[in-house]
Amino acid sequence: MTDFEAAGSGGSDRDGTADREIVAGGEGSYPDACDTPARKLLFDMVSIPSPSGEEDAAADRLRAFFTANDREAWIDDVGNVRAPADDSVLLTSHIDTVPGDIPVEVKPADGDAYDLDALAEADGDVVPDDALWGRGSVDATGPLVSMAVAAVRTGVSFVGVVGEETDSRGARHLVADRSAEPDAVVNGEPSGWNGVTLGYRGFLAGTYVNTSESGHSSRPEPNAIQHAIRWWAGVEDVFDPDDPDTPVFEQVTTKPVSFDGGLTEDGLAVEATVAVQLRVPPSRTVDEVHEIAEGRLTTGTVHWKEPIPPVMESPRTPLARAFRVAIREGGGDVRLLRKTGTSDMNLFAAAWNCPMVTYGPGNSDLDHAPNEHLPLAELDRAVDVLTAVCRDRR
Repeated sequence: MTDFEAAGSGGSDRDGTADREIVAGGEGSYPDACDTPARKLLFDMVSIPSPSGEEDAAADRLRAFFTANDREAWIDDVGNVRAPADDSVLLTSHIDTVPGDIPVEVKPADGDAYDLDALAEADGDVVPDDALWGRGSVDATGPLVSMAVAAVRTGVSFVGVVGEETDSRGARHLVADRSAEPDAVVNGEPSGWNGVTLGYRGFLAGTYVNTSESGHSSRPEPNAIQHAIRWWAGVEDVFDPDDPDTPVFEQVTTKPVSFDGGLTEDGLAVEATVAVQLRVPPSRTVDEVHEIAEGRLTTGTVHWKEPIPPVMESPRTPLARAFRVAIREGGGDVRLLRKTGTSDMNLFAAAWNCPMVTYGPGNSDLDHAPNEHLPLAELDRAVDVLTAVCRDRR
């Protein structure tokens, strides 16, 4: 028994803990449905705006939760909340959200977004349609809060990272700053309480720049804008899958995200700038995709950003098995997922040779959406699953 597991200290609540009494560590009034530490912490965290670059207030609230529960916690040089303990499992999710003002309130969940009958069947003591609406409730404050509570319950390590929605500066700092890798990593993103994400595509972003002499538009020579269009058309063509039924996860997909071009202020040249993104499946390397995209250049240059490699974890690791067992014991049908986007798990997998998965409550279709919301019963189930997994791995 560790210092973080004080047996016989308050029985069991909806959070499922029978080892110690967990406190929310906050002050103020809460909606009636927010009647457990996990639900109160979620309400507080979602109520604090935390877009990337503005995570300080949310980080302070998260640190207060750990200190209120007798856990050492501090905020590091880049703004991550660090609560180190037993490294048999490192639970980590991101504090930041995308911008967007969604009124924070408890009201019924959207039955088209969540299987409320399955939630009620998994735990008949809850009201499955009570949901917390607000920016970040799904991506990824719900996963973050479920991990914080599970970390306090079980005494495993926790880090809340910053900047995931922009440059992943929190995860990059964590990888560089840790002296040793953990035994296992659970990254927090919405998968649904009965889903486990094993794979993400990689990410390659760059900016094409070209300049040509100005001239009358009737001249046949291509200008910088035409060169930019032709380069990107060539990139799209070379990565177009031979089989149209190829799953998106297995494709290199291409997307221009901004285009700027025209005469320079002095009228002597034509400029073109195109920001582009490519998603890379685990079957290919980022270096290979980079080389192919560069090979389509005939003029101009591309300034590439630091790439993020793809990741595909085995479903047969002890960590993945622990999740399957915990979800089934909680009454769920296990879903193993592959995501077409990218997460901090890509960076952790590139740096650390240990088992890892991504997990968290919430429907990822609601990421960044104006109707982002999380059923409170889904949060409860995720906390229980994470707690069971951490206890299995200790």
